[in-house]
Amino acid sequence: MRHGLGEGFVSIVGAGPGDPELITVKALKAIRAADVILYDRLVNVELLTYGDSLAERIYCGKAPGRHAMTQDMIQRRMIDSALEGKRVVRLKGGDPFVFGRGGEEALALAARGIPYEVIPGITSAIGAAAASGIPLTHRGVAASFACVTGSRCPGAETGEDGEDSGSPAVQWELLAHAVDTLVIYMGVSQLKEIRSELLRHGKAASTPVALIESGTTRRQRTFTSTLGEVHKLAAAVQISNPALIVIGAAVLVRDQLAQLERQAASMIG
Repeated sequence: MRHGLGEGFVSIVGAGPGDPELITVKALKAIRAADVILYDRLVNVELLTYGDSLAERIYCGKAPGRHAMTQDMIQRRMIDSALEGKRVVRLKGGDPFVFGRGGEEALALAARGIPYEVIPGITSAIGAAAASGIPLTHRGVAASFACVTGSRCPGAETGEDGEDSGSPAVQWELLAHAVDTLVIYMGVSQLKEIRSELLRHGKAASTPVALIESGTTRRQRTFTSTLGEVHKLAAAVQISNPALIVIGAAVLVRDQLAQLERQAASMIG
């Protein structure tokens, strides 16, 4: 599988939101051709079985307070492996350019003149919401959506994506009214603060909210509430990461779908 010196290549690959069947064909081809696979914490390990048996598999995930490798170490390993003439896959949960630090890795490779590609993946906001029956946009209800990270809240710990204190703060005063559907990554531990910020800036306490844990996987759990009460629900059901928070009227479509499905089932029965 090794290539001649100077023929190394890096694929920055989105693994999707958790369900291994949501990987793209192009991503699978890259995994199968890889000499080295550097994978994150939220990547479904089933995807690693598609790699060559001789491929080196390196875990480099980041959990709050527990980083297997620093970002600098990850980038150095990517660069060194490529300079050795190897095909490298940097396998990241969701999409590499959505809270995945894929942009930083692409810049590091470009600075060293190393050829690379970016293979998009289904980001968790889209995948987990769809798997829960929640459209992020819906005619007559929601014409826009925004994705933000809760790890930029005051006091938040860094998570899978290693967001640091140098990142700009979330502008809750704008998000409270500027978009119809708000999706928050890595925000469960800061749910009370997020709720308080949105309420403080005029978001109605009756606004529907969904909590989606382990979206698109067999462990998926989805709960709905309102902005005023969601922190109580999260505590009661013990929501844990990885989880998404979806805020907006589009959340109600989930209940409408469930009602229609129950009606259809009763008619068949």
